[in-house]
Amino acid sequence: MTSSDAVRALTALAQESRLAVFRLLVGAGPDGLVVGEIAAQLGLAPATLSFHLKSLSQAGLVSAHQEGRFVRYVARFEAMHALIGYLTENCCGGDAAACLPATAPGPGAETHPTDLESSA
Repeated sequence: MTSSDAVRALTALAQESRLAVFRLLVGAGPDGLVVGEIAAQLGLAPATLSFHLKSLSQAGLVSAHQEGRFVRYVARFEAMHALIGYLTENCCGGDAAACLPATAPGPGAETHPTDLESSA
């Protein structure tokens, strides 16, 4: 992944609705979701959702597949993993184990900037 690819992906994710769409699609797994399901689950208007899906697609984070009258969107897990790898490839001088917190937060736990400051 190049730095411009990373910037494009991070820019796409730096908006609350797009981040919610991407996280929903990641949670849906390799089957993804059709546009109507995404709209219903997130309460987004069709035009707004279309705009956000286009941004995520242009950033390479999701792909679309036509299914008759419906369009199914799927998270591109390889792109997600490439972004995570790009962000962490030089972590702690290449010693990945040193980058792990002493106690990792559980699933769904949120990390706040103050948490990061206190561990530094």
